[in-house]
Amino acid sequence: SGGPSYSNQTLRQIVHTSIGGTSARLRISNAFGSAPLTVRDVHVAQRTSGSSVSTGSDRAVTFGGQSSLTVAAGAVAVSDPVSFTVAAQSDVAVSFYLPSATGSATYHQQGTQTNYVAGGDVSASATLSGASTNGSYAFLTNLDVQNPAAQGSVVTLGASITDGVASSQDSNKRWPNDLARRLSDSGRTIGVLNQGISGNKLLSDGAGQSALNRFDRDVTGQPGVRWVIFSDDPINDLGASSGAPSGAQLISGLQQLISRAHQAGLSFLCSTLTPFQGSSGWTQAGETARASINAFIRGSGSGCDGIVDQDTATHDPANPTRYLPAYDAGDHLHPNEAGLQAIANAVDLNLFGAATQPGGSYVALRSHANGKWVSAPDGGASALIANGDSVGTAQEFDEINQGSGLIALRAHANSLIVTAENAGADPLIANRTAAGSWETFQLLQNPDGSYSLKAQVNGKYVTAENAGAAALIANRDAVGPWEEFDLTTS
Repeated sequence: SGGPSYSNQTLRQIVHTSIGGTSARLRISNAFGSAPLTVRDVHVAQRTSGSSVSTGSDRAVTFGGQSSLTVAAGAVAVSDPVSFTVAAQSDVAVSFYLPSATGSATYHQQGTQTNYVAGGDVSASATLSGASTNGSYAFLTNLDVQNPAAQGSVVTLGASITDGVASSQDSNKRWPNDLARRLSDSGRTIGVLNQGISGNKLLSDGAGQSALNRFDRDVTGQPGVRWVIFSDDPINDLGASSGAPSGAQLISGLQQLISRAHQAGLSFLCSTLTPFQGSSGWTQAGETARASINAFIRGSGSGCDGIVDQDTATHDPANPTRYLPAYDAGDHLHPNEAGLQAIANAVDLNLFGAATQPGGSYVALRSHANGKWVSAPDGGASALIANGDSVGTAQEFDEINQGSGLIALRAHANSLIVTAENAGADPLIANRTAAGSWETFQLLQNPDGSYSLKAQVNGKYVTAENAGAAALIANRDAVGPWEEFDLTTS
């Protein structure tokens, strides 16, 4: 709450996704507004760079079939689903026009992302020339990606460490971003919803509502949520300049969150508190309380469904009340990007269930054109190309039996199915949730033991165009080296 006011302006805000999908919904919030909020001309598009978007990806978003909406003070609006291919780990631009004075915006101050403000209604523009910039999010709270293969979502609830306050602008190196990449690389299709608010506390309001007060809205009310990781809020309670709560009071608050999560059917993953000696808010009493909270979390009977040991992951073994110097952002309160990655690495992915891929079987294709592995680059957002030197998530595909000797390929990069786009006239890309004729191929073995793919949609062979330097496309009538692939299974 407490953000700036806008009038006759377009906001273009950049959201970095965790999972991919083929449709999405938006949530527009006027939760902390004092007057109705009017929003018009809402658009989503793939961001290319800066304020620029791919115009071919641009989609208008409606609310109850209408292109404009008025959100009552204290209310939230959810859009209609919009058919929109969302790539995993990609940037989506959400643009909307605010025709009249909004009053103080419901906003997220510490966005660590450059967003754009331009005069007039320019939501559909490819680039917002002359736009001003800020690092906050206003009114937009959710980009809810729809993916039928998704296994659920995890909310990361915390304060500035979760908010990524010490990560660099526009880098997407908050620890929840790092966790999203780990989940994707493991083959799990799990959305990561970052609900970190810098300065937030567990017990008392201040920098936003306390974790206790916002839990229903920010955790149990989120789409598809199955898990919550509670992170660093209590550090701010302990660092209060006066009237800091005791460890017992904070443990009691934590127990309330655990109980409410379980009542909602969610798994609650507890994080130990990172060290903060040397910071301006550190006291010996606070350190004693931190130790008692960490002991409670690590002990039996806490009610935690799992532990993320952020403390052990980041502290200096020789001086455990302080950060390891390599992980200290410099203020002795926040971890730097290496420390944020260490926190993400401390999350046991088995807490989210077994990987569906690539832990199971997969296929990889190596082109005879250049000896490179076929990849679904940019998290599956770009066309398939033979450019991989080794096999990783981007080079792994599920082979889906379609019967009658036909197959479809599902990319591990984004859990979407490969299509011969535009009836084979455009390059292959992984952007479909179901297999039809464009997504079906005949897998043929050649005399030398290699394989070729023939697209059902046009009867053409898939080629590694330009000796593998260009994207794969189904446009050949016969098989030569460019159309031959070694197939590896695992």
